Amino acid sequence: MARVRGVRMLIARCSATYSGRLSSTLSSGVRLIMVKADGCVAIHADIGAYKPLNWMNAPNRVDELEDRWIVTNPAGERLEILLEEVLQDLEVSLDTERGLTMSGVERELQELLAEHPGHLEAGLRTITREFRTDIGPIDLLCRDATGASVAVEIKRIGEIDGVEQLTRYLARLERDPELAPVRGIFAATVIKPQARVLAESRGIGWVEIDVDRLRGEEERTLRLFAP
Repeated sequence: MARVRGVRMLIARCSATYSGRLSSTLSSGVRLIMVKADGCVAIHADIGAYKPLNWMNAPNRVDELEDRWIVTNPAGERLEILLEEVLQDLEVSLDTERGLTMSGVERELQELLAEHPGHLEAGLRTITREFRTDIGPIDLLCRDATGASVAVEIKRIGEIDGVEQLTRYLARLERDPELAPVRGIFAATVIKPQARVLAESRGIGWVEIDVDRLRGEEERTLRLFAP
C-alpha cells in the first residue's frame, strides 16, 4: 500500500482478527476504517466518542490485498481486516498541529511541572514546554542530572493510550542525534495499573503527582520572590 499522505477513511462491511499481546475477533458489520499519515490504523463503530474497536499504533506496514488489509508492526502484532463490501473510500489531508489548548488540571499540571520538574525526578530541569515533533507536541522536554534527554507526557488520568502516545514521541526523538538517547516519564494525578505495567515493560518511568502539594510549592515560591 502506498504511503497515506493524509487520513484515509474507508467505510466498509468488514470483520477483523487481531493477534499480538492478546487476541480478538471483530464480527462482521459496517465500520469506519481510518489510516492516518503516521501509520496508525483504527476501526470504529457508530458509538463512542473516540475509542476504536480495534487499532494498531504506528509504526505499521499495511498490505492492501484484493479482499483484505493486513496490518503488521515490528513487535509482531497483526491486524487482518476482511473487506466484504466497500461503501466509500476517501483520503483527505489534515493539519498535523494539535491546535488544542489544554485546560483544567492537565494544563495546570504542565505549567507547574515545568516550573518544578524536581517533583518528577531529582535533578531534572525543564528545557521547553510543547516541544514539537512531526506527530505532535511533547508536553515537556527536560534534561536529567547527567544531561540526558527526558520526554514527559502529562495526563489528568494516566491510561494505556497515554503510554502509547509517549512511546511514539520517544521513537521520533531518538531520530534526532542532538537529543538521543531519550527516555520517557509518564505523569498523571492517577495512573491506572495497566498503564503502569505497560510503561515499565517499555522502560518508561511513571510518577503520580500530588496536585495540592505542587500548588503549595508554587505558592511558597511566589511568596518568597514577591516584592
